Amino acid sequence: MDDCVFCKIVKKEIPATVIYENEKILAFLDISPINFGHTLVIPKKHFPNIYETPDEELCAMTTVAKKIAQAIRDALVADGVNIAMNNNHAAGQLVFHSHLHVIPRFTNDGYEPWRSRKPYKENEAVSVAQKIKESLK
Repeated sequence: MDDCVFCKIVKKEIPATVIYENEKILAFLDISPINFGHTLVIPKKHFPNIYETPDEELCAMTTVAKKIAQAIRDALVADGVNIAMNNNHAAGQLVFHSHLHVIPRFTNDGYEPWRSRKPYKENEAVSVAQKIKESLK
């Protein structure tokens, strides 16, 4: 993808603060972090989202994300770490190259990703679960 900013980072056409790299995966600091140390873990090959990312690539991304999470915890003395992936516009995906966010968390840092909750009404959970189960077949 010629216009993909992450592909340009992989090709070293634009700069990034790289913290990890192997033959399949690149990890670099987010330029607009939620907290300092917020890292993006991407496959070097272009896949737009989780739906199109092969399992092998996704597993490689997750393995690196775990390694980065442990390093963030230790190096930055983080109280916790969020690992997230936004897929499609409605979920907040801004760059359409598959990527995981590894976000260091600190007690009372003000980041509240789960503020908006929508509890199920009576029997709704069963109906939703059934739809998902049917789709898995």
